[in-house]
Amino acid sequence: MPLPKNITKDHLIEAIEKIDNEGIPPNGRSSTYDVIYKGKRYPPKLVVSYANLFANGKELDRKTFEGGADKECFKVLKNNGFAIELKKSDKKEQKIWIEKTLVKGRPDRINGEFALGKVLWSPQKDKKGGDIYSLMREIKVGDIILHLTDNQGFTGVSLVEDIYHEGTGVPGSAWERDAYVVPLRNFKKINLTREEFLNPKHQQLLDQIRENNHVFYNRDLNLNQGVYITECPYELASFFNKLHKEANKEPIPYLDEFLNNHDTPKSNSRTLKAFNYKDFVEATGKADLKLDKRLILRFISSLCAKPFVILTGLAGSGKTKLAQAFSEWICEDDNQICLVAVGADWTNRDPLLGYPNAIEKGEYVKSENGALDLLIRAGLKENANKPHFLILDEMNLSHVERYFADFLSAMESEKGISIHNESNISESEIPSRISLPKNLFIVGTVNVDETTYMFSPKVLDRASVIEFKVSQEEMEVFLSNPSKADLKKLKRLGIEMAADFVARANLTITNFTNAKNLNKVLLEFFRELKKTGAEFGYRTATEINRFAGIVDALDSNWNSDEIIDAAVMQKLLPKLHGSRRKIESTLKILAALCLFDKEVIDKALNDQSFDFIGSDKVRFPISLEKISRMYRGAMQDGFTSFAEA
Repeated sequence: MPLPKNITKDHLIEAIEKIDNEGIPPNGRSSTYDVIYKGKRYPPKLVVSYANLFANGKELDRKTFEGGADKECFKVLKNNGFAIELKKSDKKEQKIWIEKTLVKGRPDRINGEFALGKVLWSPQKDKKGGDIYSLMREIKVGDIILHLTDNQGFTGVSLVEDIYHEGTGVPGSAWERDAYVVPLRNFKKINLTREEFLNPKHQQLLDQIRENNHVFYNRDLNLNQGVYITECPYELASFFNKLHKEANKEPIPYLDEFLNNHDTPKSNSRTLKAFNYKDFVEATGKADLKLDKRLILRFISSLCAKPFVILTGLAGSGKTKLAQAFSEWICEDDNQICLVAVGADWTNRDPLLGYPNAIEKGEYVKSENGALDLLIRAGLKENANKPHFLILDEMNLSHVERYFADFLSAMESEKGISIHNESNISESEIPSRISLPKNLFIVGTVNVDETTYMFSPKVLDRASVIEFKVSQEEMEVFLSNPSKADLKKLKRLGIEMAADFVARANLTITNFTNAKNLNKVLLEFFRELKKTGAEFGYRTATEINRFAGIVDALDSNWNSDEIIDAAVMQKLLPKLHGSRRKIESTLKILAALCLFDKEVIDKALNDQSFDFIGSDKVRFPISLEKISRMYRGAMQDGFTSFAEA
């Protein structure tokens, strides 16, 4: 029924005073909205009903008129200066929806005009009579709507003004039929492009969300056809909000408040996050693990580029601790980590992978170190998104090729490792052949002294070699507050990023924004290394490009030369060795390639203080410092190599 026209603000205030004095009667509370007056909340329909008592002598039957946006009840209140807000108690019930906006072709229109951010529109039935738009009936007042345009991405966000009502489409069009119409309010523009969120580097994360929820994109990261409205899962909303902050320096309106008001949902699936190495850096500081941030980024990026990394250098400088710390941080279970102490008596692979029992047929003797069990667990389908780490401590105490040859071969082939050829050994317990799982990461630590063996080119060609040193400044900082690292403080802190870390390691393509500059430098080094027989092949060039693209993606603050410097140090210099006669001139030329100012080459090769390192004279300081040390070694001893005792 129409509301009386003579209800005034005074009548409404008298109604509010009546509620203050008598309280709210049974069935008088509002379900969705409140009238706000002097900081207090009142049921809108009850206020208007009582106001009619003071205007016309009787209460209005609340069943005879409606509340809600665009209804006469709310217009009476708003026209008299009263604010109406969503009930606070409804915040926890709030949902986020994604609607696919087709700018041309769907009649989200008011008077024939496109109404982005004003209404949601859908037919009540599809052309075959199917009720595929039933989610429109579940949208509630105060819900958040993300507007997605097929070819642009997310262009806006709105709040739901009222629940659906029945309407029609544009007169005279194919869409002129019974419809659901949901009024919206407070539209705000946002900018999150399709390329930013449907990026292959996020595929692992997006795949897991898609598997647990009915969302708007498919396995190929294309937008599903026929899906107009879909609920946005919490973890997807959090992901979008993070990307928008990174791209636009601000969160998506309404989402921050939503995420703060809602606890992370508890479900069988773990909340997933995009991998961020800086979280690990922060955690190492809290665990009193003294490691350089740049060294950590090189280590993690190298693992993603090729899951075989050798850590060499000064004993006691943190090589094993870094491998343990990262694996403890990102793994949810200790069974994902296997730390193996390599023995000096290893002459074959048996101490690592075990062997068939020659006496007891059908029995396989596994090594107590657990390496074989780790490989089997990593290969299970349910563990595909979980990283597994094989850490070989003091890897060069024995000849690496004697116990590790099968691994080296399997890294470059699809055939995997032959474990046994015994028909009477249960295949379900000990498979006859194991392919290296794509979620397996191998880290070897190396000390160089008279008890160890050098690596062959075959080993170095398949690994990134990261050298650990301790500078005087780092030692001074440590001595000012010496403390023992506590790896327990790192345990499981990064498990929500594990799936994305594995996904990054398995991306087929990792684009480097300055590949032209990188390739030019690689050719320059190739020409000089070839003179000593230490040139590199296609595999090394490919892995350097992967490494560069991964570093670029993980930390955009690194410039092109810094990335190239790290790549040269890790992938090109480790194979360099020889007598003074063979290598002296090559080292001089390589040093020159590391300089902007070739005039300081003699100082660069002979001055151990390196006061000018990092200045505008040096292009690749890490590589230059190593080359100069190798040069002085050749001058003093008549021979030099990358590995130093």
